[in-house]
Order: sequence, then C-alpha cells, then structure tokens
Amino acid sequence: VQLQASGGGLVQAGGSLRLSCAASRRTVSNNAMGWFRQAPGKEREFVAAVSWRGDLTIHSDSVKGRFTVSRDSAKNTIYLLMNSLKPEDTAVYYCATARGSVPTSSRSSYAYWGQGTQVTVSS
Repeated sequence: VQLQASGGGLVQAGGSLRLSCAASRRTVSNNAMGWFRQAPGKEREFVAAVSWRGDLTIHSDSVKGRFTVSRDSAKNTIYLLMNSLKPEDTAVYYCATARGSVPTSSRSSYAYWGQGTQVTVSS
C-alpha cells in the first residue's frame, strides 16, 4: 500500500499548482480518494475527494471554485489543480484512499495516507 504525493512548492498569492498522488493498483482499486491538508498548529482538514470512477467529486467550501480534484484511473493517479492560491492555503497536503467507493469528507473514512507535500503561498 503506497501513496506518493508530489507537486508542492512555493508560489505567490494568485498563482497555481497541481498536486499529484500516485497509488499502487492494489490501493486504489474501487476506492474513492481524497486530499486533506494540515497547517501548523491546526487540525487536518478535508479539501477534496473523487470517486473511484472519477465521475463524482466533492470540494470543501474553502476551496470550491478554486481547486479541482480529478482522477486518471489508467495511471492510478489523482490530481489537485489549485488556482487563485491564497496565503491561507499554506499547508502540508496529504492524499488518502477511502474505504469505500463514494467520495467523503470524513477523515475517519480514509484508510491509507501518503506522506504529504508542502504548499507555501506567499503574500
């Protein structure tokens, strides 16, 4: 069971980044996947999730309209396209695999987690 997140970095406010999360086939078969983030001193919070088919997505209110989650099942990879970034988006971003096939914002519904990638947005 392996999840490898990448694509983080330093960007100015208003800029864009695309995160990727590559998963082993065994990890993602029939499972929804999601993105969470954790800023220093704060709880890990839900960002976005996508169904195992890629046809259902959900986004948190704080990123709706700016971030888009997607999935390439052939590559066992999910993406998080982040536009109009704000300093408050600064956090370590984690990808995770849910226990079920339907995307969910509940952290307890996710069984496997990647190592995280740092996103820093400067003002």
